[in-house]
Amino acid sequence: MGSKSSRISDLPKNEYLKKLSGTESVSENDPFWNQLLSFSFPAPTSSTELKLLEEATISVCKSLVENNPRTGNLGALIKVFLSRTKELKLSAECQNHIFIWQTHNALFIICCLLKVFICEMSEEELQLHFTYEEKSPGSYSSDSEDLLEELLCCLVQLITDIPLLDITYEISVEAISTMVVFLSCQLFHKEVLRQSISHKYLMQGPCLPFTSKLVKTLLYNFIRQEKPPPPGAHIFPQQSDGGGLLYGLASGVATGLWTVFTLGGVGSKTTASPELSSPLANQSLLLLLVLANLTDAPEAPNPYRQAIMSFKNTQDSSPFPSSIPHAFQINFNSLYTALCEQQTSDQATLLLYTLLHQNSNVRTYMLARTDMENLVLPILEILYHVEERNSHHVYMALIILLILTEDDGFNRSIHEVILKNITWYSERVLTEISLGSLLILVVIRTIQYNMTRTRDKYLHTNCLAALANMSAQFRSLHQYAAQRIISLFSLLSKKHNKVLEQATQSLRGSLSSNDAPLPDYAQDLNVIEEVIRMMLEIINSCLTNSLHHNPNLVYALLYKRDLFEQFRTHPSFQDVMQNIDLVITFFSSRLLQAGAELSVERVLEIIKQGVVALPKDRLKKFPELKFKYVEEEQPEEFFIPYVWSLVYNSAVGLYWNPQDIQLFTMDSD
Repeated sequence: MGSKSSRISDLPKNEYLKKLSGTESVSENDPFWNQLLSFSFPAPTSSTELKLLEEATISVCKSLVENNPRTGNLGALIKVFLSRTKELKLSAECQNHIFIWQTHNALFIICCLLKVFICEMSEEELQLHFTYEEKSPGSYSSDSEDLLEELLCCLVQLITDIPLLDITYEISVEAISTMVVFLSCQLFHKEVLRQSISHKYLMQGPCLPFTSKLVKTLLYNFIRQEKPPPPGAHIFPQQSDGGGLLYGLASGVATGLWTVFTLGGVGSKTTASPELSSPLANQSLLLLLVLANLTDAPEAPNPYRQAIMSFKNTQDSSPFPSSIPHAFQINFNSLYTALCEQQTSDQATLLLYTLLHQNSNVRTYMLARTDMENLVLPILEILYHVEERNSHHVYMALIILLILTEDDGFNRSIHEVILKNITWYSERVLTEISLGSLLILVVIRTIQYNMTRTRDKYLHTNCLAALANMSAQFRSLHQYAAQRIISLFSLLSKKHNKVLEQATQSLRGSLSSNDAPLPDYAQDLNVIEEVIRMMLEIINSCLTNSLHHNPNLVYALLYKRDLFEQFRTHPSFQDVMQNIDLVITFFSSRLLQAGAELSVERVLEIIKQGVVALPKDRLKKFPELKFKYVEEEQPEEFFIPYVWSLVYNSAVGLYWNPQDIQLFTMDSD
């Protein structure tokens, strides 16, 4: 481009880009590459910047797509990059800024070109572009070197082996982004890819031995949350000949377009999102999630998922079983801290879910922590702000709670953790409340939100399952938590009566008219009765197992005793109502004996005394309520589109035209 160019619209006419994409072959030893790679500008990050860049260079990229089978210039560029990476580690140690800068630029161009190639053609066609042989222009041979596999392996080694320094930060991010681009062919298919050339290269052959090292590196990148070096950390001497492509944009033309981009101009945000404070951590996490959710190969399971399922704590000295491949160790304390701090992002919540669900070592460690509030509170905050979150994020948070509540130790310990002044809970001032009571409040609020807004049965079921798992260990419930349990039952009772009335009226109307189809009130009634029964079982479980620990729940039951009257003789609820009816009758009698106009304090005192006097054998025993999270069949049908939607929305420095996306609809969550 030269030092005179200052507008991105000039890129299609740039002499270096025209030569790269033209009809003339350029040898990998040609001095042209040094000129091409001598540009210096901050790589665009926002979608607006990236869209402008892509629109300006699309004609160049398409010209290369057309001419590369005859010129092999893409392969030559990749060979230039591969030769440079062999000296990259030494260059980092020697602080060779210019060498690393040019190598980064080569990878940046490769990544931009690959994105267009992958969007424009099938993987098989892409592979042909990578297997060009200079000795026979335009011909392809199965014996020719496969630059695609070589480039992938090189990227893996670059990510895992190059030390993270200020001068290597950007090339590390670019290497991870390029791997994401390699796997992005999934975006352009409606169906989940079960066989892919890039998947095969990553899960077999030369890349396979680096599996555990790559997963470990990506995890540590997430844990460390390293921020990018400050602007101006890289100072390059201006070249006498004016430099190569885009060199003038960052040096001689300080008032040019990139200044607009980087100083708050077109499409920029005034504040960075929390998850983007570390582009390296963000990209690493996204790549890790993509790798973990690759479908299994016909002859072998996904090695990246195996690595995620089996890694252990650095404090664990026990040997790995020989049957576990790709095993490694990582500092669980650091991992736990990072997960607690990063739950504002979908991808961090998805990682937490993945580890809790698939890695028993991580799950055991987390459940043994004495500071579980640091993990649980961010999850509760996600659910509390349900209207601001997408449905997938809410589901992940809820399933995490369900997995945690499968453990009785967790269910006991959360009632022993006392919290002060929960500022984000705005319905009521909570100056002091147990973590367990707060969890109950937030889950009940989520159920009520779902009843009035989304009406999602799956969400209902998981909320109630978490409450049911905890119910036998309810301890010292906060009075507000006890009230909300009964208030939810009241809401369900009113809804039940309303649906029952609608069904009755509809049935009467149908007797006089045979033409109009009947609404399916029977199904609605069945669903609401299932939920009511579940709530009754939760209340019953608490009364049966921990009545003496929960005077506030008994108080709330007595205060709203009339609610339960209609369900005493209902055939669907008679059995589970026995204990509830017994408790209401027993304590109502004692209050009646104590006289009228009793204070709240006096009522609670009578309840506490009555708990001791109530014979435990009078309460009927029911099977313990226990619900276990079970992943649905073919979970990849949910998780792969979800992960790629996160990549599409959150990846730094990557932009795809929404009209090209096939995997998910752009207006969905």
